[in-house]
Amino acid sequence: MSYQYSANSRVRIQASAETLFSYLDDHRRLAGHMSQPSMMMLGGRMSYEFDQTEGREIGGRVRMTGAILGMRLRVEETIIERRPPTRKVWETTNEPLLLVIGSYRMGFDIEAMKVFSDLRVFIDYNLPVTLTGRLMGGFLGPMYARWCVGRIASAAAIRFQDTAGL
Repeated sequence: MSYQYSANSRVRIQASAETLFSYLDDHRRLAGHMSQPSMMMLGGRMSYEFDQTEGREIGGRVRMTGAILGMRLRVEETIIERRPPTRKVWETTNEPLLLVIGSYRMGFDIEAMKVFSDLRVFIDYNLPVTLTGRLMGGFLGPMYARWCVGRIASAAAIRFQDTAGL
């Protein structure tokens, strides 16, 4: 599938690629920013369900459900690439029910250096298919995408403390 929009966030982290990959390989950590109410989530939050792989194998499934402003949200992702300790990618399996982004591919790349690792978190996405979603997504989608990848990168940076932005 091709995607019209993208966003990414980069951070340098003082941790080995193996340690960083192990931390990010847990989708509970990756999606922590969506499981807590926040301004960007308009006070809503998402809950997670995992298959037996917990998203740690190619073909693994992760399902998220929730509500924002009384609207039901749903997205299901499949792990499509997993190369420890350097790369993991997942994408939506069906058209998600989200407010400002539609189908997407998301992931991270880790480049090992001598005493640190460079992390890049990315999302490639389309606008939602509904008219309301396309209108809202055209304005709010880029902001939400940047917030999402930024929160994942920041959470990793905070976890390993000694960081420097790229």
